Amino acid sequence: MAQKVIIDPVTRIEGHLKIEVDVEHGKVTDARSSGTLFRGLEIILKGRDPRDACHIMQRICGVCPIAHGTASMFCLDDAFGVQPPTNGRILRNLIQGANYIQSHILHFYHLAALDYVLGPDTAPFIPRFKGDYRLPKPVNDMAVGHYIQALTIRKKAHEMGAIFGAKMPHVTVFTAGGVTENVTAEKIALYKQYLAEMTSFIDNVYVPDVLAVANVYADEWFSIGKGCSNMLCYGLFKESDKADPDGQKMFLKRARYTKGQFGSVDAKKITEHVKYSWYNDSTTGRYPGTGATVPEPRKESGYSWLKAPRYDGLPHEVGPLARLWANQHKDVVALGEEKAFSVLGRHAARALETSAIAHAIPAWLEQLVPGQPAFAPFDIPKEGSGMGLHEAPRGALGHWITIKDYKIDNYQAIVPTTWNGGPRDDNGQRGPIEEALVGCPVKDPENPIELVRVVRAFDPCIACAVHVLEIKGDCEAKRFII
Repeated sequence: MAQKVIIDPVTRIEGHLKIEVDVEHGKVTDARSSGTLFRGLEIILKGRDPRDACHIMQRICGVCPIAHGTASMFCLDDAFGVQPPTNGRILRNLIQGANYIQSHILHFYHLAALDYVLGPDTAPFIPRFKGDYRLPKPVNDMAVGHYIQALTIRKKAHEMGAIFGAKMPHVTVFTAGGVTENVTAEKIALYKQYLAEMTSFIDNVYVPDVLAVANVYADEWFSIGKGCSNMLCYGLFKESDKADPDGQKMFLKRARYTKGQFGSVDAKKITEHVKYSWYNDSTTGRYPGTGATVPEPRKESGYSWLKAPRYDGLPHEVGPLARLWANQHKDVVALGEEKAFSVLGRHAARALETSAIAHAIPAWLEQLVPGQPAFAPFDIPKEGSGMGLHEAPRGALGHWITIKDYKIDNYQAIVPTTWNGGPRDDNGQRGPIEEALVGCPVKDPENPIELVRVVRAFDPCIACAVHVLEIKGDCEAKRFII
C-alpha cells in the first residue's frame, strides 16, 4: 500500500505551496501540487483607471514585481496602440535585466543551494531535512561563504535596477509608452560600474558553484525530475523598436517545444482549466483574454487555488530551462533531453542564462542616447483590449486587459508558477511539477529531501499565483523545516 507524504508548506520558495505524494517501494507513484491561497488581483483591478494596472500588478509579488510591471506595460502598450521610443524600450530591458540577475542569484544561494550545501548548525541553516550532503568540506565551506557574499551582490543588483527604476523592488517609473526616467551619461556610467561587479560574481562564483554541485550530484540528479517534457517561452528582452507581434526580434525569442518538436507560439491556443481548482466550472477552458476569476472555495473536486494553464491542450514547463531549450541554446541542447530535463538541468540552465544576460547588457547600454525621450504620449481608448507576453525569471508571464468606458472591465494574469505548479487539468493531465515528482526516489519518508529538491529546481513563486489563506482547525504543525 502506498504511503502518503505531505509537505505543507514547502519552505525556501516564495509563498505557500503544499505537496502531497504517494510513495510505494521507495518511489513516488502519484503527486498533487496545491496552491493554498487565493490571489484576486484581477478582481481588485476591475473599474480602475487602466494606467493603474502596471503599478497595482507589481504588488502581486515582492520577488517578481518588475516582471509583472513589464508584462502590464506591454499589455497597456497593446491596448493603447503606443510604441515606446528606443530609450524607453532599452530602459525597460535594463531594469528587468538587473532584476533577473538578483532573482537568479537569490534562487540558487538562498533558496535551493541548502538542499546540497551543509550550512552550520545555526539559523538560518537549521532546521533542515537529513540527507546526502556530499560536497567535499573545502568546497562546502566555500559555498557557505558565497551564501553570505550573495546577500551583498543581491543588494547591489537592486541598486543597479534603481538607477533607471527610481526604486526597487516596486518601481515608480513604469508607464504605457515607455519609462518616466531621463537618460544621462552619469547614470549609464554608474550602471556599467555595478554591472562589472555583477558579471565578475556570476562568472567567477555563481557558475562555478553550480558546476561544483552538478559534478558531485550528477550520478542521480541529472536523471530525476523529468517533468512533462513540453517547453514554452514567450520571449525576453525586446531588441527592436519595430512591431514584433510574433516575438522574434528579442534576445530570447518566443518559441516552444511540444511532443519532441520545436515550434512557434500562437497565443490563441492558451487556455486555463479549473476542474481541480477552487473556481467555478463555468470559467474553465477559456482563453485568458475572455477569462474570469470566480472563486468557489467549497468546490469538492478542487485542491488548489492555482488554475491549470495549457497550450494547445497540453501542460508546458516554463522558466530558464524552457527558454534556453526552446531557443536551442547550444550548451543546454548539448546535454540532451534526458539530462537537460532534470533537477540539475534546471539549475544549470538558470546559471547559463544569468551569464548570458549579464554579457548582453553592455550592448544595450551603448544604444542609449542621453537627453532623448524615454516615453511616448498616448490616449486612453474608450474601449479596447490588449495582451502583454513576457518572461519573468521564473517563466512565461501573460497579462490580458479589456477596457470599457475608459475603465478596466476585465484583467487576467497567468503567472509562471501557475504553468509549473498548477493542478491537473480537465482531462486529468498532471501539471509539470506534479509530473516531475512521479518516479522520484524517497529514501526516508520522514526526511523527504528528494521532493523539495525537485520542487525548488522550478523556483516556484506561489506569492505570484495566490494570496489569501484561510486557516481553520486547531491542529498545530507537526514540525517546520526550512
